[in-house]
Amino acid sequence: MRKQFSIIAGVAAVMLLVPACSSTSTTGTTATSGGSVAAVKAGTATSLSDFGTMDDLVKAAKAEGSINVIALPDDWANYGAIKKNFQTKYGITVNSILPDASSKEEIDAADKNKGTDKAPDVFDVGANVALSSTDRFAPYKVAAWDKIPAGNKESTGLWVNDYTGVMTVGYNATKYGEITSLDQLTDPKFKGQVAFNGKPAEAGAAFNGFLMVNGAYGGTFDNLQPGMDYVKKLKQAGTLNLQDVTSGTIDSGTHGVVFDWTYNQASTTTRLKAKGVDWKVFVPKGGEIASYYNQAVNKDAPHPAAARLWEEYLYSADAQNQWLAGAARPILFDALKSAGTLDTAAAASLPTVAGTPATPTTDQAKAATAFIKANWDAAVK
Repeated sequence: MRKQFSIIAGVAAVMLLVPACSSTSTTGTTATSGGSVAAVKAGTATSLSDFGTMDDLVKAAKAEGSINVIALPDDWANYGAIKKNFQTKYGITVNSILPDASSKEEIDAADKNKGTDKAPDVFDVGANVALSSTDRFAPYKVAAWDKIPAGNKESTGLWVNDYTGVMTVGYNATKYGEITSLDQLTDPKFKGQVAFNGKPAEAGAAFNGFLMVNGAYGGTFDNLQPGMDYVKKLKQAGTLNLQDVTSGTIDSGTHGVVFDWTYNQASTTTRLKAKGVDWKVFVPKGGEIASYYNQAVNKDAPHPAAARLWEEYLYSADAQNQWLAGAARPILFDALKSAGTLDTAAAASLPTVAGTPATPTTDQAKAATAFIKANWDAAVK
């Protein structure tokens, strides 16, 4: 019997290894606060103790009145519920900007809007982008810091793992029937239907999708040519679609096969079932890949207190269980289980995947990103 990898029990070992008026968060002044003492403190706070108490942080965040989050679609890991619940709980307006942006586009938006109230306050980025963007992050350690394994966080709090899933192939079984192999996707019936979720050098989902196909064709984290060769085959066959993937493109039939995370496939499956479409998922043998996304505070956040309150909320049992309800395994899964605060029903519904998912080391992720940047455009032209 092949070993069954359960996200419930196994992804704990899969970690990122080192593994939106003017504002200046280096001083912490904001347009809403007018440069108050509280705002100065917020912009330089590295932990809750710098505010005093949680009530003090909440008060400072409420004074700012809003927060800019980016690249958080409502159907991605249950972020719709998380954003709504944060706004309801604290009375702080959540401005969700560019929900379908890639990880790289999050950083680009921060650079473009730096010094304005339109800049993102926080980031949720893939490993490859997080590792190359630490100069944009402000160190902050949430109250639950000690419950997060050392390998799942940057030691000063520049980034922290938040949730994970396993990379999969999702497809419209109602239209295309059963798909069990990546080899099938060069069939002319899939013309313009097969997609990575973004550009692999810029989006975490696409990056790990590339690693999945690479592994399935015998590649390793140190040998990525098999993956690039497969991409060329898809392009030559006319089945590769480079348009950005959204729920709308999937629902309309623009994308019939999508390489994406288990938690995104889960929301797609549920959404399409209500429309009479059977969306199925499989993991190609040898292509078992898992990776955490990462939270970080923008060092130039226009709402620095709200940014830090957002992080505190995300690492609370409430938000962690909301990620879990969205079919993503939260970083505090084991801690919640030990404390008796885990949503056991949601945990029981996490998918089981054949094989043991792997994730690249820091050096491998950086090298892989460089390789993809150097070879992707030629492969898909």
